Amino acid sequence: MSALARVRFWLVVFVVGLVLSGVTAFPLEWESGVLARVLHAVPWSPEPLVAWIDRVHAGLVAAPDFLAYGTDWLAFAHLVIAVAFWGPLRDPVRNVWVVQFGMIACAAIIPLALIAGPVRGIPWWWLLIDMSFGVVGVIPLIFAHRAIRELAKRPTDTLAAVA
Repeated sequence: MSALARVRFWLVVFVVGLVLSGVTAFPLEWESGVLARVLHAVPWSPEPLVAWIDRVHAGLVAAPDFLAYGTDWLAFAHLVIAVAFWGPLRDPVRNVWVVQFGMIACAAIIPLALIAGPVRGIPWWWLLIDMSFGVVGVIPLIFAHRAIRELAKRPTDTLAAVA
């Protein structure tokens, strides 16, 4: 597989993850209800997880609509960030900064979770789940960045021929 094909593959993987993460932030009340019902139906579900999901679902049900509107903006932000990756998909070398921005954002998830999580009373094991988005998200960006560096070493006329 060529370096350009690898860049595009890994960026598409990352963008699909962003879009899925964004789209699933819209129906949080419904999703948390489904998850709570599933966890209650599975006899070996860990009690702390069941209690946490029940608390989250109850909070989402009780929350005023304007708070749900905030998560709509969170979802929108994911979708807009995904659109930003159109630049590196078209011209990875020129738009490598978008990939670097994504890598920085993935790294920034960890201190945010470690600071805001305890302030908000989030269980430590849930913080690990939140931080995993940054850890998992950076992987395709690292592979894409390596392939972009490979592309950048090529003469300009070679890049035009493969695009």
